[in-house]
Amino acid sequence: MSTRILLIEDDKRLSQLMQDFLEQNDFVVKCLYDSIGLAQVMKSFNPDIIVLDIMLPGEDGFELCRKLRRVFVGPLLFVTAKSSDFDQVLGLELGADDYVIKPVEPRVLLARINALMRRGDFSLQENIAETESLEYGQLLINKQSREVFLAKESIQLTSHEFDMLWKLATNPSKLVTRETLYSELIGREYDGLDRSADVRISRLRKKLKDNPQNPFRIKTIWGKGFFFVPDAWNE
Repeated sequence: MSTRILLIEDDKRLSQLMQDFLEQNDFVVKCLYDSIGLAQVMKSFNPDIIVLDIMLPGEDGFELCRKLRRVFVGPLLFVTAKSSDFDQVLGLELGADDYVIKPVEPRVLLARINALMRRGDFSLQENIAETESLEYGQLLINKQSREVFLAKESIQLTSHEFDMLWKLATNPSKLVTRETLYSELIGREYDGLDRSADVRISRLRKKLKDNPQNPFRIKTIWGKGFFFVPDAWNE
């Protein structure tokens, strides 16, 4: 079955060009030019991935991202003309999985979408027969259902937050380098400046009730990477 992409872009010419290119590469694409009718489209079209422009009429992409993350856990890619670090970090903090800067090179867009889908391939997950789960104190992680519970409370994670937690939790008491996270989960090489992994770790800590000023569950090893503490989940 072809991957379904919901493209929300107010520039109709650019939207048509992106749709044509993606459909030539075997995607099914539904276009919206603003937030009108979004809820209905989400139900009827059931996208696998959302490509979302930031500068939209009415509700902007940041606001839509907040709303979408309440109901959509799949990959979400921002397309933005803004290149400042502030906007990039804000987008990731709101729940986006990646971003591309306009003007968008079609093959770059395609590569980013394919990378996101490889990391969040739910149809593949559903075909995995074996059930894998991890339990550390009050933290329970189920790989097959992609559910997380902390002290019996369900923790809602995006698909890539889950992937990052699973990577860390399957390597307890071991350093997981930024290079590993970028190559295996984010889909690009770490350039020493990209803060995507740090933003996602920050979101994980907040959801998993870690101390943001002095984290004790997922620690940062300065200049190297991150460290999952297996004995820190009993409280």
